[in-house]
Amino acid sequence: MNKLLQYGRELLELEIHEAQKLPDRLGNDFVNACQLILSTNGKVVVSGIGKSGHIGKKIAASLASTGSPAFFMHPSEALHGDLGMVTPNDVAVLISYSGRAKEFNLILPILAEMNVPVIAITGGLDSPLAKSAQAILDISIEKEACPMGLAPTSSSTNTLLMGDALAIAVMRARGFKEEDFARSHPAGSLGAKLLNHVRDVMRTGDRIPKISQTATVFDAMLELSRTGVGLVAICQDNNKIIGVFTDGDLRRLLLKNGTLQDSIMEVMTSPGHRIPENWKAVEALKSFNDHNITAAPVVNSEGELVGALNIHDLHQAGIN
Repeated sequence: MNKLLQYGRELLELEIHEAQKLPDRLGNDFVNACQLILSTNGKVVVSGIGKSGHIGKKIAASLASTGSPAFFMHPSEALHGDLGMVTPNDVAVLISYSGRAKEFNLILPILAEMNVPVIAITGGLDSPLAKSAQAILDISIEKEACPMGLAPTSSSTNTLLMGDALAIAVMRARGFKEEDFARSHPAGSLGAKLLNHVRDVMRTGDRIPKISQTATVFDAMLELSRTGVGLVAICQDNNKIIGVFTDGDLRRLLLKNGTLQDSIMEVMTSPGHRIPENWKAVEALKSFNDHNITAAPVVNSEGELVGALNIHDLHQAGIN
């Protein structure tokens, strides 16, 4: 076996071995930690130094994006003014594998004076950090995956996993839904799917393919070509839709020896499928798929034509 593959697999096996011990360690302290976060009226203040700090930033971000307002506070900066960000309504999550980070020895008395409860993520169960905490999350390991036992590897992985367990358990207890997640991720694909409405992505103004009921197939063909939506809406004078005509309809008509001079009223599909402007964009996509179509006119609550939408508009908006 290639030595590099061997080294990589050995590390993964060692980290997995240590991580497999975590589920059995979850007990009353884990429940207490979750309840402290669920009951706080403030924020979750996550702090750690070194590799614990890097993972702490991820834990804070995971909490914040899943319904628990949180931020990361660097221990050194905390001792030089950033402790002013902490309020008595907050709860602190302090991360130190040894539980003996000297910065925490100075921070803990101040948190105690403010009555800020502490959740310790640590492998040092008899450490000053553990003894000062209201809930202890045990991430202890037998050995690091680093062959020299120096670089945080298994301990860092355990820290990350415990933080994820905490964040997701709290998220589920809150009844946090996809829509809630989307609100904190408006630029992501889920945000695009769940937050965008049809009116946000539809074509408007002169980009709407539209002809009158007195038009011919030739007029429809010109409008199809001009807009490239894939259909044209046939409207009365009051802008109410009475039918649709698609580029597929045009091809089928010509194959049946129809002419471009035919009245559009004779060949249109009536009433034709239409999409309400107040639908979520993802609902429009489902409707397209259910009806095996790729475009539709968009109407308001009065049934008036206000836009047009095709599947490419949805895909460009990140709705797939």
